[in-house]
Amino acid sequence: MRLSSRDLLAKLVGFPTVSRASNLALIGFIQDYLRGFGVASELFFSEDRSKANLFATLGPTDRGGILLSGHTDVVPVQGQAWSLPAFELTERDGRLYGRGTADMKGYLACMLAAVPRFLASEMRMPVHLAFSYDEEVGCLGVHSLLAALRLRRPLPIACIIGEPTQLQPVLGHKGKLAMRCQVKGAACHSAYAPQGVNAIEYAARLVTELGAIGERLAAPELHSARFDPPYSTVQTGLIQGGQALNIVPADCQFDFEVRALPGLDPQCVADELAQFARERLLPRMRLVHGASDIAFTRLSAYPGLATAPDSEVASLIALLSGRDDFGTVAFGSEGGLFDQVGIPTVLCGPGSMEQGHKPDEFISLAQLQDCDALMERLAHWLQSPSVTS
Repeated sequence: MRLSSRDLLAKLVGFPTVSRASNLALIGFIQDYLRGFGVASELFFSEDRSKANLFATLGPTDRGGILLSGHTDVVPVQGQAWSLPAFELTERDGRLYGRGTADMKGYLACMLAAVPRFLASEMRMPVHLAFSYDEEVGCLGVHSLLAALRLRRPLPIACIIGEPTQLQPVLGHKGKLAMRCQVKGAACHSAYAPQGVNAIEYAARLVTELGAIGERLAAPELHSARFDPPYSTVQTGLIQGGQALNIVPADCQFDFEVRALPGLDPQCVADELAQFARERLLPRMRLVHGASDIAFTRLSAYPGLATAPDSEVASLIALLSGRDDFGTVAFGSEGGLFDQVGIPTVLCGPGSMEQGHKPDEFISLAQLQDCDALMERLAHWLQSPSVTS
């Protein structure tokens, strides 16, 4: 049964697929929808089988084709002042409100709405559809799908990820590394503070060192004008430790992140901090208490994206979107991961991140219709690369 992108968006928003929850009900809906058009799909489950990626191919299977990809998870709504139902589509004044409308179920709806149009075409190459999970918590879920794609030939010749860019073609974003540092000291009564190892104070020295590393990364000679801000950044976002003011704290932990320009491995920041801890701090700590320790744990990571403006995938998205004002974005995506597998990738989707992650998130009907038009042009292009409308 054919449904419009608006109707499909209403269905998708109705599934509360926050990252901590299962996305299987939504995936089941998509699987049934595709099955209604005779399209088979594959599922790639999480370890506990509570979530899944979905992959489907429309058209011939012996050629690379175009991959359309998006994530199914959304950020939570708790603590936000919503004036409208978060998981129910509401239309007002040309806008469609609901969690995920912009980021990025609007694009998913356009992908699905285009399925009958793609199937009606005599496609010279296939369209692949990918739906991932746990993107919002560090691009964690897509790895099982990518592992399967890595083994397949031919690979798609291009991937279009529909992050909300107002349909501007985006060729780049920074990579990210999220880390946790756990400092283990030794407790004692605060009146005898020198007999203990103050985990909070040593954590503070580590945070200060992170700030110094960040200042070096911001040096003008390391800038790239393609990005905003134009340099790699480091920041500490969470810290906790201690029990009472009159107890020297034995434990402290903090989480930090690195957002690195393409070409910089953010792990080098974590390695430098670990070296500082090993050489400068641990010897002092262990002079007081031999079991003192500083440990680092990776929470998540994804690579940056830096697609060349003169690449074939850039030319294709310029053709489909009617725009060659290529840009970059400050937020991350799964794009760098697809690119690492060998699938050239761009970002281009309806809506704006100005509305994403906020209360009363929305996408305009006009943006949804413009994305439908992009899918229509893709269907024409799949028949003949010289046809653009």
